Amino acid sequence: MKKTILLIAGVYFVAGLMAQDKQGALPVFENGEAQIVKAFEDPDMWIREDLWVETEFDSDGDGKPDRMHVDVTRPRQTETEGLKLPVVYNSSPYFAGTAGNDPDLFWDVNQELGEDPKQHVHPPEIERRGERPIISKGHVSTWVPRGYIVVHSSSPGTGLSDGSPTVGGDNESLAPKAVIDWLCGRAKGYLTRTGNEEVTAYWSAGKVGMTGTSYNGTLPLAAATTGVEGLEAIIPVAPNTSYYHYYRSNGLVRSPGGYLGEDIDVLFDFIHSGDLDKRAYAREHVRDTEMKNGMDRITGDYNDFWAGRDYLNDMEPMKAALLMSHGFNDWNVVPEHSLRIYEAAKAKGLPTQIYYHQNGHGGPPPITLMNRWFTRYLFGIENGVENDPKAWIVREHDERDHPTPYEDYPNPNALPVKLYLSNGAPEKGGLTTTPNKDQGTETLVDNYSFSSEALAKAENTEHRLLYVSPVLKEDVHISGKTKITIKAASSKPAVNLSVYLVSLPWTEKRRDAKITDNLITRGWADLQNYKSLTESEPLEPGKFYEMTFELQPDDQIIPAGQQIGLMIFSSDKEFTLHPQPGTKLTVDLDATSIEIPVVGGSESFKKATN
Repeated sequence: MKKTILLIAGVYFVAGLMAQDKQGALPVFENGEAQIVKAFEDPDMWIREDLWVETEFDSDGDGKPDRMHVDVTRPRQTETEGLKLPVVYNSSPYFAGTAGNDPDLFWDVNQELGEDPKQHVHPPEIERRGERPIISKGHVSTWVPRGYIVVHSSSPGTGLSDGSPTVGGDNESLAPKAVIDWLCGRAKGYLTRTGNEEVTAYWSAGKVGMTGTSYNGTLPLAAATTGVEGLEAIIPVAPNTSYYHYYRSNGLVRSPGGYLGEDIDVLFDFIHSGDLDKRAYAREHVRDTEMKNGMDRITGDYNDFWAGRDYLNDMEPMKAALLMSHGFNDWNVVPEHSLRIYEAAKAKGLPTQIYYHQNGHGGPPPITLMNRWFTRYLFGIENGVENDPKAWIVREHDERDHPTPYEDYPNPNALPVKLYLSNGAPEKGGLTTTPNKDQGTETLVDNYSFSSEALAKAENTEHRLLYVSPVLKEDVHISGKTKITIKAASSKPAVNLSVYLVSLPWTEKRRDAKITDNLITRGWADLQNYKSLTESEPLEPGKFYEMTFELQPDDQIIPAGQQIGLMIFSSDKEFTLHPQPGTKLTVDLDATSIEIPVVGGSESFKKATN
C-alpha cells in the first residue's frame, strides 16, 4: 500500500513545518499511526544533548531551586530544516543506578504483629553510572524514527539531578512538570548544573506524551496530576498509584511481591544516587524524619503521610488522555493501582483506554495501541482512537500483542454473584448460591511456613479453610473485583488475614503452565481495621468482627471442568509479616460470603454449576 503523507491541521505543528524546505523530511501517517521514516531512522543522524531544567522547588536545602538533569535525542532535521516535533518523555529515579536488592537491607518480617520492628541495615553509597549526554536509550529506537523527539530526565536526588528523593512526594510531580514547562517555553533550561547559560527547546512542538513502566510509569501520572499544559497524553505501564496500596493492604503491613520486607524507606535507599554532598540532608529530612514518623509498620493504618503519596487524591487538575496498561498477575504493583486511576479519569470525562494482560509486572500495550494514542493526541491526527473499544484484554492463552477488545473494563455485562459457605474443614467445604443455616464456625491455625500453593493443593490441613464450587460444566468469565464479607474471631489481639480465589484442581508446574491455570485473584486485610482504614483497634480474643474488603481486580475465564475455590488463611509466606505460628482464626460460616463478578451474572453461573 502506498504511504500517504498527512500534514497536521494543528497550528502547533504546521508552524514547525512551514519553516522547512518543501522537500524536507516529514512525519508520515498510515491507518492512523505514525510510520517509520527513512530520513529519521539512522541513529548516526540523531542529535544527542543534555542540559538542566530549573524547577520551582528546593528539596535539598541549599537555598537554590533544584535543577533536573535532562537528555534529548532528536532527528537532525530539527536542526537543519527547522522541523518542530512532539516529544515522548520518560522520567525515572533508576537511570543512574540503584543500591541492589540484597534481602539483608530489607525489614525483618519475622516479628509479632503490633510490635516495634527491628531496624534494618542501610546500603552502602550508590555509585552513579552513565556517561553524558545520554541518560537513557529507552524508547529512542521506537519513537525517533516515527518522527518524535525523545527526552529523559533523572528524578530529584538521583543521578545528576539536584534535590532529594521523596518516593511520591510533591517534588516528584513538580520535577517532570518543570521539564514539560521547559519543552513548552515556560521554564528555564541551562547548559550546566550550576551555570547561567540558557538552553531553549526551539525544536519542540509543545506537545508532550509520557510513558514508562513501574516507577517510570508512576511519574507520568504524577506529572499529569499537576495539570501542566502541554502534557497531552500518558501511557503508564504498571504504575504505582498509591504507596499505601503498594506497601499496605486494608490496614495490613504487606510487602510487594518478590520483595519481602521492602518498605518506602528501603525504596528511598534503593534510588538515592544523587549528589554525595546532598545525601546526608535527604536522609535526615526525608528518610529518617518524614518517612520514619509517617510510615507506621506497627498498625498499617492509612494516615496523612500515605494520603500525600496517593495520586488518586490529586486527580482534579489532570487533563491528559490516559492509556493505562497492567498485568492481572502483577503481584509487585498489584492491578488495583491502574484500575482506580482509570476509573477516576473516566469519571472526569478524559479520553481513556485500558490494556490488561495475564502476566506479571510490566508489559506495555502493543505498539499499535501506543502509536494510535500518541498519534492522535501529540500529532493531532483524527484517527478515531477515542471511538475505539475502551478495554483491551489479553486472553489466557493469547500473546500480549493480540488483545481482545471489550466495551469497557470491568466487562459491562459482569454482575455480582453472591456465594455462601458450607462447612468441610479441615478438608473442603462448599460454595453455593443459596445461604446455609446453622453452619456454625470453622477454625484454622496460622503457620506462615506453608506456602499458599501448598495450602491450596492440600487435601487436608488445619492451616487454611477452603470452600469450592461445584465442578463447572461451562466456562465462567470473571471480570472485575471480588468482594468478601467475613465474620471472624482471633485468639490474639492481632491476626493476618489472607484470602485467595483459586481454580482447582491445582495444576502442577510444567513448562507450558500459566499462572492463570491456578490463581484467580487474592487480597489481604487486618481485621483490626474492620471499622476504619485510618483507625485500627486491638481485637478482643474470641470476639467476632465483621469486615468487608475487595480482592484484586481480574478478568479471567475459568474453564469447564475446574472448581472455583475460596481459600482463607492467615499469614502469607510471600507477602505478610511472619508471627510465631499458633494464632487461631475462627470464621462464622453463616455470616461470611463472597461476591464474584460474573459475565452474565447469576444466570450464567447457575447454568455452569447446575
